Amino acid sequence: MQVNTTSSQSSNSSSSTKSSSSGSTLDYNSFLKLFMAEMKNQDPTAPTSSTEYIAQFATFSQVEQSMQSNSKLDSLLSSLALSQADGIIGRTLTSEDGSVSGKVTAVRIVNGGALADLDSGKSVVLGPGVIVT
Repeated sequence: MQVNTTSSQSSNSSSSTKSSSSGSTLDYNSFLKLFMAEMKNQDPTAPTSSTEYIAQFATFSQVEQSMQSNSKLDSLLSSLALSQADGIIGRTLTSEDGSVSGKVTAVRIVNGGALADLDSGKSVVLGPGVIVT
């Protein structure tokens, strides 16, 4: 009977592993749950060494810190873009290829960067080659 219980536990942990890894992020609590499941379901005849566990934990910590740094950097870049947007409103903007031109009425921050809304109703991505006069 215990073998079946252990089998069902390992299949439950593998399904929770799949659902956790399919998400875009793995938070600290999910990592600890996964870590504990790994410890409970390891082979008793060949247990994982403590150095391997420490290495996994250190790697997870590094990835988590990198994700937090990226998040803060994104916020900083968005803030910088918004502060620079004030200087563009009311000025004339021409797209890189010269096909779109007009007076800037508003600037929006989107995932791809900053978008300038023109009085003509068109929008231009603010990037290299865009001329502001």
